Amino acid sequence: MARQVLALEARLRSCRNVRTLGVHPNFTDYSEAEVRLIRDAAKIYYPTAFYADLFDAVGKATFPSYRTYMCVQDKIKQSALFQLADLPHPKTRVFYGKRQRAKIREYFSYPCVAKEPRGSAMGRGVFLIKDDTDLDAYTRDRHVAYIQQYLPIDRDIRVVVIGGRVVHAYWRIAGKGEFRTNVAMGGRISLDPVPAAARSLARQAAQTCGWDDVGMDICCHDGRHTILEANMKYGKEGFRAAGIDYFQMMEQMIDDGQI
Repeated sequence: MARQVLALEARLRSCRNVRTLGVHPNFTDYSEAEVRLIRDAAKIYYPTAFYADLFDAVGKATFPSYRTYMCVQDKIKQSALFQLADLPHPKTRVFYGKRQRAKIREYFSYPCVAKEPRGSAMGRGVFLIKDDTDLDAYTRDRHVAYIQQYLPIDRDIRVVVIGGRVVHAYWRIAGKGEFRTNVAMGGRISLDPVPAAARSLARQAAQTCGWDDVGMDICCHDGRHTILEANMKYGKEGFRAAGIDYFQMMEQMIDDGQI
């Protein structure tokens, strides 16, 4: 009989071998029976960023790992970690306050890319800065500016790494007149073969950073594969395009003890 695991977040709600309790910021809102299940579980799946560090504090294993949740939708931490680990990453710098923002042009020429440093996804909050007007519009009323080198590419690679294994990889090609490759921004998915070097880099980066469920965005620029960013809340469009049943895949990985 397949084992059943416990999850809080609803990400695996369609998996037959996962019991999902939901997320209650007030722990006392869980019933006595649910509290026993949480305390007795060897591992909690998708605990959310709220509970991941709390479970880690009491020594309870989670999937994804606490280290994965530390960088969820936080581009500042991601860039610092890539730089610390000496992983290939576009030139990136964070500027705080008006004085530091005034120095942006000392470090970057136009065009460059500006992003919402925290909380953005699906290409939202990503801006192509072509001139002073664009830069002024981005920095206005903004305390933190996240600026990144612009790479003239029309496609990148999404590599999904789960439990240390590359489970899917595909190309994302920008729509006409758009520099962002996100499907939500008009990008299209291509299932053409992905270079082994990109898959290897994604696996290496996930292992180095301690991320066990992540979609790594990688591009090839000047003959070198470079990590653009990591997405812990990635979409499933690439799986659907390839005919991969994501939930069935996760069920099997749980049954096999891979995650």
